[in-house]
Amino acid sequence: MPDYLVTLESAWIIKDAKTLDDAIGIAISEAGKRLNPSAKYVEIEIGQLECPFCENELNSGLLVANTALVGLLLEMKVFRADSQEHAVRIAKSVIGKALRDVPLKVQDVQEL
Repeated sequence: MPDYLVTLESAWIIKDAKTLDDAIGIAISEAGKRLNPSAKYVEIEIGQLECPFCENELNSGLLVANTALVGLLLEMKVFRADSQEHAVRIAKSVIGKALRDVPLKVQDVQEL
């Protein structure tokens, strides 16, 4: 049975944010607190989007009226899964339990 690296994308809402950098820091911190200790092995990164005009990478965050929407990437290694679909179900179950009411979407699945 192979091992997989599952990357999930999540949307995090931050209220009363002064700057986008503050909102990103708060989102990563809050996600880390909720994942620790039950899923402390999940890697948290800021999501990246490609600019449609210049094709450069941009942080996936938006700040409007002191409310921010921050896109986070959550990476988790799943060991000895039956298939890619099984690895995704395991990752969504583990991360979803820690991050209740946070939308999750599969970004990538790689066999290790």
